[in-house]
Amino acid sequence: MTTELTPQQEILQVAAECFMEQGFNATSIDDVARRMNATKGRIYHYYASKIDLFFEIHREGMDRLFSAVLPARKTAGNGITVLAAMLHAHALALFEHHAFESVVVQGVQLHRYGALTPGQRKDLDELIASRDRFEQLFKEQTNLAKADGSLGDLNTSIAVKTMLGGLQWALIWYRPEHDGSIENRKYLADQMVGTLVYGLQSRPPKTAPTHLKEKRS
Repeated sequence: MTTELTPQQEILQVAAECFMEQGFNATSIDDVARRMNATKGRIYHYYASKIDLFFEIHREGMDRLFSAVLPARKTAGNGITVLAAMLHAHALALFEHHAFESVVVQGVQLHRYGALTPGQRKDLDELIASRDRFEQLFKEQTNLAKADGSLGDLNTSIAVKTMLGGLQWALIWYRPEHDGSIENRKYLADQMVGTLVYGLQSRPPKTAPTHLKEKRS
């Protein structure tokens, strides 16, 4: 059963898709309104500017990541088992909320290189702080895994950035139109997390969905 979106949720979803496809700078409120078959006034009723809309999508994207990963921290098992469960939940969230999480990544770029007013900079600083708290969850779990001996003596910061970066690269190559089923998403997440956590060493194969057995371009 499909849940009907509220007017604000519809704006956020459509705007996230526009930002994902065209980037922040190239996207206008006109683009969002046109895709919705609506007037700009409908969007401005809820959001005062394009950047306010962008920030709200970024905020929603982070909320969805936290909602996915926090329950995974309660997974039974040793440190690396819990870490793998968190990474798996993160990967699935990236697939499910592809457009929103693409905006989160764009927000990091905007924070580093964008021309912002002091007020906009403050708002984006708060959003980046949320992203840092998200990363901290993985650093804490990595340290727990190191402490119980289930993970090697790695540099925690570098290891976590590498793992999260490896997952986030899926925002570039993931194709919802081909890989969007739950079965395919779970398989992709299994393979990604297995590679990140256990490396390239030999391990028992898991059967891929039929179309994913073919060579990926």
